[in-house]
Amino acid sequence: MRSLLQSRVSSLYLFLAVFTAYMMITASSAAGMPETARRLTNFSYSTTCLNDSTVFIIADTTAIDSAKWQFGDPVSGVKNTANSKRPYHFYQATGSYTVTLSAFRNGVEEITTQTITIVTPERFYIGPKDQTLCEGNTLLLQAPVIPGATYLWQDSSTASSFLVAEEGTYKVMINGCLSPDSTNIFYTPIPTIDLGDDHTLCTGEKVMLDASAQNCSYQWNTGATTPTIDVTTAGYYEVTVSPLGCADIIASVTFNFTGPEYTPPFSLGPDTLLCPGESVIINAPVTGATRYRWSNGSNASFISVSRPATIWAYVLVNDLCEVVDTMEVNYNALRNIDLGGDTTVCKGENLVLTADYGTGTYLWQDGSEQATFYVKKPGYYYVQAKIGRCESSDTIHVNYDDTLRINLGPDLLPCRGETVVLHPAGAGADYKWQDSSRVPVYQVTTSGIYAVVAHNTCGWADDQVTVTFEDCECQLFMPTAFSPNGDGKNDYFKPLYRCILGEYQLSIYNRWGERLFFTTDPQIGWTGKRQGTPVDAATYIWVMDYKIAKTGEAVHKTGMVTVVY
Repeated sequence: MRSLLQSRVSSLYLFLAVFTAYMMITASSAAGMPETARRLTNFSYSTTCLNDSTVFIIADTTAIDSAKWQFGDPVSGVKNTANSKRPYHFYQATGSYTVTLSAFRNGVEEITTQTITIVTPERFYIGPKDQTLCEGNTLLLQAPVIPGATYLWQDSSTASSFLVAEEGTYKVMINGCLSPDSTNIFYTPIPTIDLGDDHTLCTGEKVMLDASAQNCSYQWNTGATTPTIDVTTAGYYEVTVSPLGCADIIASVTFNFTGPEYTPPFSLGPDTLLCPGESVIINAPVTGATRYRWSNGSNASFISVSRPATIWAYVLVNDLCEVVDTMEVNYNALRNIDLGGDTTVCKGENLVLTADYGTGTYLWQDGSEQATFYVKKPGYYYVQAKIGRCESSDTIHVNYDDTLRINLGPDLLPCRGETVVLHPAGAGADYKWQDSSRVPVYQVTTSGIYAVVAHNTCGWADDQVTVTFEDCECQLFMPTAFSPNGDGKNDYFKPLYRCILGEYQLSIYNRWGERLFFTTDPQIGWTGKRQGTPVDAATYIWVMDYKIAKTGEAVHKTGMVTVVY
């Protein structure tokens, strides 16, 4: 009789425990207890334009299991609702609409509403598709002035007009709708046109006049419309340069011809191509020279050139007339090869070294001849590049680092008076404990949460452990959450205890009272699965009964545990 009564009381106790825990979860899912129930799932939308695709974007989708939308547009029928986390809707009438989002985060429903106003897009002409202004000029772009309207230009300014002062593409949104019209603004730099000084050339000489500039047209008094002309006869030469968007610029020069023809023709030599870092001496070998005038302003008989340039020289012969010549000094496209500084790469990643500086030949440390090299292991890497007679080389050392995997172990229940030694396993060389110390082992003598944070070239990692000192009688603790994701940390839900237990039972229930797990062995933990299938991230009820073997004391405990992934 006593045994039957104890059995009925135990069953009634179990039912009340499950029902009480269920009511706690149900209440927290309503408007009552935890903060997550009062949390709002913020969302935004892409446009408020009529007959456009309005896309709705949830700001933070972390732990959201599902989402249900109502777009406040019942005339759209079945299209008034959606279950996607990123839905879209076509509003076909202007007006205000109340959009409702019901998001379920960890099994808890969060309801958010927003009112959006759908408007008709404004159609207007912002200006020519392409416009060119003169350097230093501005242009005022004016959108339609609409009472109460909002404006948003490409730089986030909000006035109805925009003062253009630099190149770019300009467009505006009115009441959230992007105008289909835009304009590209270009600027023409104001050129400096200088045809040089007047000269008296020797008979048979030829000189090229160059008025080239950006975005310009040309009109010479000779009738030519090219940026350059050749002068072989005496006269006055004038050019009108018209920069696009700017005022005309006029330049002129006078040439005369006299004296004998200089034989042989004066020459600075052929155009030359140099390697990076090289220089060249250019001479002006003229018999009877009495004055030199170089393009760089020098009056010597020779100059040294160390960068790309167009070089010319006027040489006065016997104080009577001048001879002139021009040469081009160019440099090979091969710059000094630079593979970068020595570096460290995370395991699993590839590093691409590039030495591609033109059409040439390449030779890497392993004999390969491509312009790029894929690094897949640590070591020294070397490349030599050649273009013509020019060459360059560089070397780089590459190390590899591994991703950090810190593990301080499970939570601990030591006896008072003991010392717990924590090792920062997997933390590498650069780490700190919670008190900013860097000791290789951390000795713990008081209860608390102890953590370590580590860093290397592959990123950051951290772990923490809870140490609870207790009087070594039989105390049992259950975690409030665990993450059965197979990462080796908190994968099991089971008790922490320091004494021998007898007649142990543990049951796990969902909010509908269905039992998901049962065991009579305190060493066997719940893996977060039901019949082999992982359960949802949510809160579950546990009920435990056990006896302390030493004293025979019966203990009954209930509580909740949250499954997180």
